[in-house]
Amino acid sequence: MANKTSLLSCLFGEDREEEQTPAQRAPVQQAPAQPEPPPAENAADPFRLELPAGHAVNQLWRLWKAQVGQRSAPSFRFEGVDEEDRPVSAAQAKQELARLLLTVNASANQRLGRVRPKKRETAAKGEKPPPSPNLDAQAVVFVTNDRLTAWVFAYPPTGGGKELDRGMLMKALGEKQVKYGVDEALLDALPHRPDRYFRLYLAARGKAAVHGKDGRVVDMFSRRPERKLVVDEYNRVDYAAISFIQNAEEGDTICRIIAPTKGEAGKSVLGQDLPARDGRPAVPPKGRNTALSGEGDALVATKTGHVEFNGRTFQVKPVLEIEGNVDYSTGHINFLGDVHVHGDICTGFTVRAMGSITVDGVVEAATVEAGSDLIMVKGAQGDNRAVLRASHSIYAKYLENCCVYAMEDLHADCIINCDVYCDGMVEVRSGRGTIIGGSIRAAHEVSAGVIGSRSECGTDVALGGLPCQEFDHEILVREIAELEEELEKTERQPESPAKFTHMGKLRMQLSLNKNKLEQFDKDLEEQREEQEYPGVRRLTCDVAYPGASVTIGPASYRFRQETRPVRASLANGEICIA
Repeated sequence: MANKTSLLSCLFGEDREEEQTPAQRAPVQQAPAQPEPPPAENAADPFRLELPAGHAVNQLWRLWKAQVGQRSAPSFRFEGVDEEDRPVSAAQAKQELARLLLTVNASANQRLGRVRPKKRETAAKGEKPPPSPNLDAQAVVFVTNDRLTAWVFAYPPTGGGKELDRGMLMKALGEKQVKYGVDEALLDALPHRPDRYFRLYLAARGKAAVHGKDGRVVDMFSRRPERKLVVDEYNRVDYAAISFIQNAEEGDTICRIIAPTKGEAGKSVLGQDLPARDGRPAVPPKGRNTALSGEGDALVATKTGHVEFNGRTFQVKPVLEIEGNVDYSTGHINFLGDVHVHGDICTGFTVRAMGSITVDGVVEAATVEAGSDLIMVKGAQGDNRAVLRASHSIYAKYLENCCVYAMEDLHADCIINCDVYCDGMVEVRSGRGTIIGGSIRAAHEVSAGVIGSRSECGTDVALGGLPCQEFDHEILVREIAELEEELEKTERQPESPAKFTHMGKLRMQLSLNKNKLEQFDKDLEEQREEQEYPGVRRLTCDVAYPGASVTIGPASYRFRQETRPVRASLANGEICIA
């Protein structure tokens, strides 16, 4: 046993930091033939290099531990000041641990081969083994793949070798060409630390390149104004509060343009410059009636009007304000922007707009066509002559004796004796929530409080298809038939210059309508193919009175008695009333 102690002393020398006591030497004298492996570390730690018990590093550590006494187990872990300041991120830890393992394997195997005494045949004959080499402590440097950090670990000396010192650390760093961001305090303190061996330390840290931030656009106006009906505790909707017009004065800021930032170059631990990318400038969403400010940091309105986003750019549409009624004082209105009528639209007059139309008063027997939404704060009394059309949705307090077309949805408190064509959903839930008389054709759903009346007024609801476009198709076919009939009558008239002029106009209009019908047929067929699986087709109401009927596709159902509540849908080719 004394020979074994002498051999270990020859290999690793005495502990130079503190004098060993007999109690500390006792474990060496009683050490088993096969030393136990070091304590297991946290196997789930993604920043720690796990080594098997038989690894060369652990063999070196056990030999050192047997000589100098109890020491902490090897720890090859990428440590950081805190989680946010960790030098190696979790994303790159796996790759860097694999590279670190290669460095540890190479250095430990080489070190172990030099530390172990060679077994010669002379030793078997009782001769003394060759003397153990005197090896100084060894520092090993590992540089991460991004060249932003350099790590150092050390092996203890053997025999009469020298302990770790600053010169050894500097030499190891120099061999790896580490010259920037070196932790001088660590180089001074590490040779005096009790845990200086078999442990990974951050020796140098570079400066990462900071890429510039891209420019961005901060909107001051909403790109999609919220379209939501708010019902109060009395089940009423304030239609005056749902105007989607976003008014802007000339010079108002529509959006702010945040400039990009420049990148800041970095430096690797090898002293190499790391380039940084400058941020890319934002693309201003500049549209009609808008312009960039002199500094280029804002998009401003060049005209007073309504701000609207068309999917790519902001544009300012002029808003036509009609302070009173649309009557003989104004004449017909045909406007390219938005129209806001503060009074009524009187009988016989027409209001057309490429944008939205808002009417604070009542729509009488007039024609109103909106390229966007149509909002009637009060409602419409059409006298069976009013035509209301919107390319988007229609919102009204009440609709009475009108012909209504909505390419999207229709929301109202009450619909009486109207012909409604809607390619979306018809919702009549607020206020009275009643549909009485007329016909309602909707592509997807009709939802109301009451359908029909106690007097058994005929109220028809049809679901499916594309009601607006199909009706426009019927009108076009009817116009072509009327033109052909008029052309035929004109041909039978006596020859005259007026006849030839009129026939030329008729033929031109007929040709245009036929071309339009041909294109209409193609578009309608494509949309019908897209609606091969039509999705929701449903009628829901709290009560349906006798005289009301519902048609879904090829099936129809007429209510013979008062039914409440009603949820009608198509199942197996028949209408199911739940």
